[in-house]
Amino acid sequence: MSSLRTLSVSFIFIFTSLTSSGADRYRLSAGAAEAGAGYACITGRGFWASFQNQALLAGQNSFSTGINYDNRFSMSQLATRSAGAVIPAGRASLGVVYSTFGYSDFHRMFSGLACGLPLSDKLSAGIQIDYFAEKVPGDYLDLDLITGELGIVYRFGENSALGLHVFNPVPNSVRKTVLPTAIRAGAGTSLNSLLNACAEAEMTSENDLLLRMGFEYEAVRNFRIRAGFCTENTSFSFGAGYQVKFAAVDLAFSSHDKLGITSSVSIIFKFK
Repeated sequence: MSSLRTLSVSFIFIFTSLTSSGADRYRLSAGAAEAGAGYACITGRGFWASFQNQALLAGQNSFSTGINYDNRFSMSQLATRSAGAVIPAGRASLGVVYSTFGYSDFHRMFSGLACGLPLSDKLSAGIQIDYFAEKVPGDYLDLDLITGELGIVYRFGENSALGLHVFNPVPNSVRKTVLPTAIRAGAGTSLNSLLNACAEAEMTSENDLLLRMGFEYEAVRNFRIRAGFCTENTSFSFGAGYQVKFAAVDLAFSSHDKLGITSSVSIIFKFK
């Protein structure tokens, strides 16, 4: 039984390192709209994008809540379940996110509390406090980690923006467990009223440089199609979303060059 548990834990670690949406293995992915565009969302205005770059919370002026499910390779043991909320608070907006990954013998949890606000007509900034917990069987050590992240967005012209995001700016010398540091930078633009595009790069202390590109096109009113690419695992993605009044449903599929397809679905409710 012990050997089986050891094998299952190793199995989860391997899959997690190969299939995360970004280079950091602790920060769990969220958002089918973002997944459909290859997670090139550092300047986007979507609900889940606010948890990719906290400065984007500054543009969220309505209370909203959402849930997301990522099904990696049709294996429930590799699924990620996420929930979040955006709460307007005067000039600022607050964001709350919670994600879980794994199964009975391996469980990883991530939660965060964020705040974003406009610093000027063109510049917004945000910050988030993160808590991670990891539970494993046998003699493996459970983990409890606290860190933070921050981001800025600068909008120029009428339809273009630059974004910068830093995860875990805390030196690892102050903690017992090493946690990767990641820096993302990118640009996005609205080519017209129907088409949005974004490109970004990410570098971490543990992995090579990643590049992402994605676009979103409103094919018909309230119906959007998306596609993207990430150099990590040569991943292509596509998806679609439909919005009716106060609810939006998004669906996405992303590929892995060796392991197959990951599907994602999100439901978001927005209250004016």
